[in-house]
Amino acid sequence: MANPETNTISSRSRIALSINTLACPVLRYGLSLVIAWMGVMKFTGYEAKGIEPLVAHSPLLSWAYHVWTVRQFSIGLGVVELAIAILIALRPWSPKACAVGSVFAILMFLVTLSFLVTTPGWEPSLGGFPALSEAVGQFLIKDVVLLGAAIYSLGEALASLDAPPGS
Repeated sequence: MANPETNTISSRSRIALSINTLACPVLRYGLSLVIAWMGVMKFTGYEAKGIEPLVAHSPLLSWAYHVWTVRQFSIGLGVVELAIAILIALRPWSPKACAVGSVFAILMFLVTLSFLVTTPGWEPSLGGFPALSEAVGQFLIKDVVLLGAAIYSLGEALASLDAPPGS
């Protein structure tokens, strides 16, 4: 006679596997969609102006405004973001391309998360740090989750490189 507890664990394992099977492409293509959407927005004057204070206060990127205009830099960043999104989305055809795109996404999100400490914007009416302002902090904090998605995408793509064909 079968052990009901073993069947429950097996049933839970099947459910978990089904959830993970669904979650992986949702996470990957959700990440790709968000990065692509952000990239397309960089082609607008609205977004160029929106990122200007972030870039201007960044020790990593402020030099860019000495080379390009605000709009030119934003468009260039948009091109880079679109390339990253496409590379990640290429996972079914090229895990290597996905891995490269994921590495660049990780770097991009690390840079944008650095804006949390380099851009003025802690909400003073709430006492400053760690109260996130609407304009800067709440806009950027989502990048922690996107960073996690990019790290997962990298790990999954690298793992698939070692998997036997057809698995």
